[in-house]
Amino acid sequence: MNTFLYSILDFINRAHTYILTWNDANEANFSDKELHFLVIGCLGMLMVFVIQPIFSLLAKTGHVLVISWIYVFTLILLLTFAIEIEQKITKSGVMDFGDIVFGVWGFMLMFMIYAVIRGIIIGIYHLIKDR
Repeated sequence: MNTFLYSILDFINRAHTYILTWNDANEANFSDKELHFLVIGCLGMLMVFVIQPIFSLLAKTGHVLVISWIYVFTLILLLTFAIEIEQKITKSGVMDFGDIVFGVWGFMLMFMIYAVIRGIIIGIYHLIKDR
């Protein structure tokens, strides 16, 4: 997980550098705020075009729990980064990437336990129902 998150950060850093280099090379002279407006706006729409069909398919096939997991996982990532940034700014704790990794693993473990228990309950229900 640690390697995965660092690779995401590395990718974002390289993309940021590329966009700034492209902006300077083409003398576009977009401000930082204008670049954020354009890049995040385009990235958000691209994600909508990719994710909407996937979520629609998952919803049609009754996999709403998968949609919930993806949504909550995204919020957990956002929340753990926000907590670490808040600790850095307010000096109320140590900003540690390991805290993010452990927090995400905590959610994943607890969700797996939930999924196993849920699967057992659903399995028992179907066994009883089919008799």
